Amino acid sequence: MGFLNKLFGTKQEEEETMTKLNIGIILGSTREGRVSPQVGAWVKELADKRGDANYTIIDIADYKLPLLGEAGGDASGAAAWSEAIAAQDGFVFIVQEYNHSITGALKNALDFLREEWNNKAAGIVSYGSVGGARAAEHLRGIMGELLIADVRVHPALSLFTDFENGTDFKPAAVQADSVNQMLDQVIPWSKALFTIR
Repeated sequence: MGFLNKLFGTKQEEEETMTKLNIGIILGSTREGRVSPQVGAWVKELADKRGDANYTIIDIADYKLPLLGEAGGDASGAAAWSEAIAAQDGFVFIVQEYNHSITGALKNALDFLREEWNNKAAGIVSYGSVGGARAAEHLRGIMGELLIADVRVHPALSLFTDFENGTDFKPAAVQADSVNQMLDQVIPWSKALFTIR
C-alpha cells in the first residue's frame, strides 16, 4: 500500500489539503466614503464562524495599481497584488453597482492579472439601489473570461433596506442565510477546482 499511498495520497492527506482552502474576500471599491469595508467585515464574521476555510479580506485600495497600460503609472503594488490573489483558492467579491456595472477599480484589478485567477471559484455579494444585480451580472461575464467559476447563490443587498441612511450597514436577518448558502457552494467548488491546478 505504500506505493499507492505515495501515488494517490491518503484520505487523511486529502482532507488536510481541503481544510487549508484560502478564500479571499475582495473589496471592490476604492472610493472615499465607501461602505464595502463594512460589508466585507460582516461577510468575514459570518464566514469565520463556519470554520471551513481561511478567510481573508483583500482590499484593492491597499495596492498601488495604475490603470492597466497607462504609461509611467506607479505599479509598485502589482507584485503584491499578484501574490495575494495567487495565494487564494476561491473568492467572495464585494461588489458595488456604479452606473449599472462594477467599479473601474475592480475591473482594473481583475484585468491586471490572468493566471492568478484561473480555475478558482467565486461568490458575489453585491449592493446598490436594486441590490447591485446589474453589476453582479457584468462581473459574471468577466469572471467567465478569467476562468473563475461563479456560483449561483448571490446575496443582493439593498441600499434602501440593508443600509441606514445609505451609509450604515444594517443587513436584514435573511441576508446572513444567503451568505451562508453562497459559501455552501463556493467551498465545494473551490475544493474541486483545487484538484486541477
